[in-house]
Parts: sequence; structure tokens; C-alpha cells
Amino acid sequence: MADDTTDTKSSNQMWGGRFASGPDAIMEEINASIGFDKKLFAQDIRGSIAHATMLAHQGIISTDDKDKIVHGLNTILSEIEGGNFEFSRQLEDIHMNVEARLATLIGPAAGRLHTARSRNDQVALDFRLWVKEELQKTEQMLTGLIAAFLDRAEEHAESVMPGFTHLQTAQPVTFGHHCMAYVEMFGRDRSRVRHAIEHLDESPIGAAALAGTGYPIDRHMTAKALGFREPTRNSIDTVSDRDFAIEFLSIAAIAGMHLSRLAEEIVIWSTPQFGFVRLSDAFSTGSSIMPQKKNPDAAELVRAKTGRINGSLVALLTIMKGLPLAYSKDMQEDKEQVFDAAESLELAIAAMTGMVRDMTVNTARMKAAAGSGYSTATDLADWLVREAGLPFRDAHHVTGRAVALAENKGCDLAELPLSDLQAIHAAITDKVYDVLTVEASVASRKSFGGTAPSEVRKQIAFWRARN
Repeated sequence: MADDTTDTKSSNQMWGGRFASGPDAIMEEINASIGFDKKLFAQDIRGSIAHATMLAHQGIISTDDKDKIVHGLNTILSEIEGGNFEFSRQLEDIHMNVEARLATLIGPAAGRLHTARSRNDQVALDFRLWVKEELQKTEQMLTGLIAAFLDRAEEHAESVMPGFTHLQTAQPVTFGHHCMAYVEMFGRDRSRVRHAIEHLDESPIGAAALAGTGYPIDRHMTAKALGFREPTRNSIDTVSDRDFAIEFLSIAAIAGMHLSRLAEEIVIWSTPQFGFVRLSDAFSTGSSIMPQKKNPDAAELVRAKTGRINGSLVALLTIMKGLPLAYSKDMQEDKEQVFDAAESLELAIAAMTGMVRDMTVNTARMKAAAGSGYSTATDLADWLVREAGLPFRDAHHVTGRAVALAENKGCDLAELPLSDLQAIHAAITDKVYDVLTVEASVASRKSFGGTAPSEVRKQIAFWRARN
């Protein structure tokens, strides 16, 4: 997509004045963007219809010319959607492909469409519209993923599993509580999406090449027609801004990171060593040589998609970092990164939503693992503080001695005889066994946002009300 200093003449090569000789094959190859920006055809036509309608309303073009333009643009839209439109590399980009076809369909009236605009504000509009629609789609998909987690959380509000730090057993939690951690993550992603939509909800059309226009246009009219809150307020920034695309990629990268963390857990949990979950054949593949294998390929590919999305973000940041105001042709390289990241993110969210709903949870295996690694040691320390009046640091030391004794005897804390515990500290009574089971540990964590089933259900209700 080019700066309008290279506006079209009647020639397909679109070079005029001192650029009388056409570009050679290399220049054509590096200059053309139609191979990827044709993806913006619907936004380009929508923007042109709004622009033509405004021009007629302001008396800048005739109503007759406007009607011809709108009819021609709708015809082109039908041709492209029907697969009957021939895109030309010689015409560089989606804008000139549409304009050239419009001229063939309606004649000289087509030339009036470009009054009071530039390809600079035109591409800014098309791209911004596309990103806005993609963000709206992402918001819907994240809502679906959150709903899937809410259903699993409700189903497993009381299902005990080990909670981990450093991938080592830490304290018992519930699987429902673990699911709700991802609800929080993806809820933040959705909030970022909504904020991004608010940030970009300004219409670029009418900024022209970089300085605005002398025609008596109504930018508020086109903004309203295109579903924007208002027009942009600085014409130089308008044509040089790609923050909306960078913000989309930033959101995609953070969401992709969250999806990748979840994918990693599914990969770990589905191993025979863990056996916490099992994916159906719909989200798994087998091995070409080992018949016993069932590989969580869908989760692994979600994990890998994050690398592509991160690469797109870094690429666009690098493209934009050294550009002076206003427009530079470097900005033609902005779209492929966004298109690829959007496709990767959509696929990753869809795959993860499917896996969350599909996976079978082995609650017995989780419960058995929840009691391993002396996961109720903190409960013993808390009991000593609460019931025996010990300072926490002293209770921590006593508990450490109890863990060492249990480890030496090859048993769990709950299996240590009372006499052994009292030998470590005389204040320990048989009441301590009430807190040494994983169920008791989980039930006791009733602080706001804690893992107690009652608290998990409160958070589920909160999120159902806002999802």
C-alpha cells in the first residue's frame, strides 16, 4: 500500500510525472501488497461507500455519481465474495484493484470516489476496521473459553488435587479452584481486548495524506456510518499510527502465553506419570512406531503457536520503531504479522476450549497425589499457631522436624503416631489429625479467593454473572 504521492494515472503501472518508466520486476515484487491486503476487501468497500455517501451529502459529488459508485462497489463486493474477481499485481494493492474495477463498471464517476482522501487514510481505515472486528471476535471466543472453565470448575469444586510451586507439591487445592485461576487469566485477556476496542474506536478517514483536506467533509458522519465513536483528532498521527495493531499483537501475545501455560499443564497432566486428565482421540494422535502412545498434539501445537504470535509482535515493533512522521512505505509490512497472529490465536483458543470441555478428569489420581509430598505440613504449622499458641517460626521448625521424621519412617504426616508427634512438641494433641487430611486442609482455606469449595462456588457465581 503506497503513499498517495504515487497516485494512479490511466496506466496500470500507476507511475506518472518523473516516474514515467514503469517499475522493473524486482520493484513490482517488493512494492505489491495485493497478495495479502486483499484480505481487507470488505473493509475497503465499506469505507468507500461511507466516504462516497458523505461526499454526496456535503455536495462535493453529485447524488447520481454517489449512486453509481455505491452500486459499483456492491457489485465488486459480490464478485470478490463469489470468487469471480481477478486481482492484479500491477495494481499493487486492494485499493487500486477495487478502484480500477469500479472504473470499468461505471466509467468516469469512479474517479470522483478518491476526492478528499488518500490511500494513507484509506489503509489506516481498512486496517483499523479489520483489527476492530478481529478483537470483537477474540472477545467472543474468550467468553466461550471462560464458560468452558466455569462448567469444569463447578463440576469439580470439591475435587482435591495437589497445588504446585516450582512444580513440586505445595498444598492441596481443588481442581475447581485451579480452573478458576485460568478464568481469571482469560478474564484479564478479555478486559484488555475491550480496552483495545475502546482505544481504536476512532475513524481515520478524512485525514487524507497527512494534513487533512480543504474539502468541506463531515468526518463525524463517516465515523458514525462506520461504527466508530468519533473521528481521530490529528491527521499526522492518524496516517502514521499503528498502535492499534501493536496493541492487538500485545494482547494476542499475553493471551497466547496464558494458553501456552495451560497447554503445558495438559501435556504434563496427561502423562502416565501424572494421569490427572485424559484427552479423547479428537485432540490426540498416535505414534507411527509405538502403538501404546497417545500424544496430546493439540496442546503441544497451542504451546507452539505462542512463538509465532510473539514473533509477530516483535516484528511489528521493530518495523515501527524508527519511522519518522508521517507515513512511510515500511508500514506496508504491518499486516501480514497481524493476520498470521490473529489466525494463530483464533485456532489456539478454539482448540483449548475444545480440550477443556473434552478432557476426562481422573479425580482419584488427583486426590492420591494431593496427599503426597507432605502437602498438609502448612496445616500442621497453622494448627500449632492456632491451638498451641506457638509463634509461626517456631511452629515452622516443629513441623519441619515432623516432616523429617515421617520421611525417615516412609509414611505421611497423618500416619505418624501421636506419641511421635508429642515427642517433637508436647502441646500436640490428637485433634491435630483433623487438619492433616487433604479434605480438611482444602475446606479450611476459606479466605476470600481461597480454595475452599464454598469460596470456589462464590467465585463461580461472580464470574457467571459477568460472563
